[in-house]
Amino acid sequence: MAFPQTAADAQGTRRRLARRRAVLLWLGLSLASPALGETSGAPPMPAAASPAPSSASSPAPSSVAAEALDQSLSPECRVPGSKLYTLARLKAVKAALKEKRPIHVLSIGSSSAGLGASASYPVKLENALEQALPDVQVEVEARGLPGEVASGAGERLRSMVAEMEPDLVVWQVGTNDALARVDIEAFGEALDESVQWVKSHGIDIVLIDPVFTESLADDAYYTQMVRTVQEVARREAVPLVHRYAAMRFLSTQRTTEAHMLGRHFRLNDLGLRCMAEHATRAITLSLLQPESAKDGTKDGAKDPGKTDAAKADHATSDTSKTDPAQTGTPSPAPKQP
Repeated sequence: MAFPQTAADAQGTRRRLARRRAVLLWLGLSLASPALGETSGAPPMPAAASPAPSSASSPAPSSVAAEALDQSLSPECRVPGSKLYTLARLKAVKAALKEKRPIHVLSIGSSSAGLGASASYPVKLENALEQALPDVQVEVEARGLPGEVASGAGERLRSMVAEMEPDLVVWQVGTNDALARVDIEAFGEALDESVQWVKSHGIDIVLIDPVFTESLADDAYYTQMVRTVQEVARREAVPLVHRYAAMRFLSTQRTTEAHMLGRHFRLNDLGLRCMAEHATRAITLSLLQPESAKDGTKDGAKDPGKTDAAKADHATSDTSKTDPAQTGTPSPAPKQP
């Protein structure tokens, strides 16, 4: 039985349609296209080129309190945008939206290993993306291994890409390397090389930096590992989810960090849900980033030749001083020769 629509219902419908049209216009899509739904909450943050304040001049508590939380997130996951993401263009995902085809996502990293609560993370990420992108089919496949470091994941990445041909790779990276005390320079080189390889095959990639824990908040090696992930993301112009800064902020809202982090540096159910929401927010806002005139491929469509190259590869098988505890976006650092 259909109920008569009230004036308030009609007004709400008009507002939702207006927001939907605005988002579609941002993407340059037809107004009749259902490719991207509402992304309510805080407006997009500036691109990664905008520097954030360093730890030497960290904002006073009053200014931190004045920064608005991202209202699109669940109340227990809300974080200011500056502590949540760094945005960059996602050309392959945007191409999939315009072509109205499913978005294939490859998830790798510690929370994609399928152990305990982590087994629910791919489902949480898939659900969060489909909720943010109505009428779009999202398929998330997790291929993480327990304790895997960046160099090992990078070696497996070629075979996984050749098998799945994803549009997007979401990589949680750095935590296992930090716990294993991997050489930071070697870690940065391995991560940089893998990100470049993924991009060279017309595939988007989003990085998620290490988890936060009070026990290592003052560990110079651990925080340097966080900064290294940030530097690679900035240097390669890929979106970054500031998991460390977000978890640190959320830990200050409660008496302990146990609300998100369980034993052995594994996120609990709430932590995984928040990470899925945070990654989704970074992805949806990155889709609104303007395209560059020098982009070589129209609308970011994947180059078929690059995909073939991925299969062929498989067949032939001065540092930033910003404290990541204070802000999610460190000051730019020069690229090492």
